[in-house]
Amino acid sequence: MKLRVHHRTHYTYTEPLRHSVQALHLWPASGPWQTVEHWSLKSPARLHGRIDGLGNHVHHGTFAPSTRMPPVLSLEVVAAGVVITHGQAMWCDAPGLPPPDLFLRSTATVEPHPRMAQWALQVLGATRAEAVASVESMQALALAVQDKVRYRSGSTAVDTTALEAFDWGLGVCQDQAQVMVAVCRSLGWPARYVSGYFYAANEPELASHAWAEVCVDVAYRQWLAVDITHGCFTDERHIRLATGTDYSTCPPIKGVRQGGGQESMQVDITIVEEK
Repeated sequence: MKLRVHHRTHYTYTEPLRHSVQALHLWPASGPWQTVEHWSLKSPARLHGRIDGLGNHVHHGTFAPSTRMPPVLSLEVVAAGVVITHGQAMWCDAPGLPPPDLFLRSTATVEPHPRMAQWALQVLGATRAEAVASVESMQALALAVQDKVRYRSGSTAVDTTALEAFDWGLGVCQDQAQVMVAVCRSLGWPARYVSGYFYAANEPELASHAWAEVCVDVAYRQWLAVDITHGCFTDERHIRLATGTDYSTCPPIKGVRQGGGQESMQVDITIVEEK
């Protein structure tokens, strides 16, 4: 599927902005799952790109208005381009990427927990020794997490932990993905968080999306990508942006600033299929 993406993030401030530093995970990489035909990234900052240790394309930029400029009360970042998706949900990591065991580590928002492990084993109808990371078990867990953590917009925040969402039974795609990651790590299966885009003409609110990748064969570094929100493995509708141990390690935009007073943000994402 050939998808054209336009992702605009617009910030407005109640007071003049004096200084801003941002890290952007807004440039998708080509791989078994997709081919990036062309892509652009625009920001008032001068951007410097690099590929991080996880294979993500990351751009860093600093914006400092000069004294000759009028007061800066808004800032905009635009990512746009065309990606050809391949509908590939399973692949082996490229040489040079970290070993899967990195994605067993606990983080502040995604922490393995015995209650999650017990719940998952009940879903799978297995003992700890019997539970195996397979296509069948991933499908069963994805549907169970989808049912356990019901999608509700605005029910959580970016710092909501996986255990909180698990206990509350509510969340958005970010929470569902982090719960899936935490559940798998609780069973001893390496799992990582993925940010990306999802194309659906009838669900524009899900254009900015998140899912999980679970290692189903550690020796071969083989991963399976699972979309918990839709209860499926990733397909041609998914564009992979970045991956990390949790949301905080690969958000689309992360930064700090001086000045600006109160900040408000508006995000507009359009995805259209090109024939």
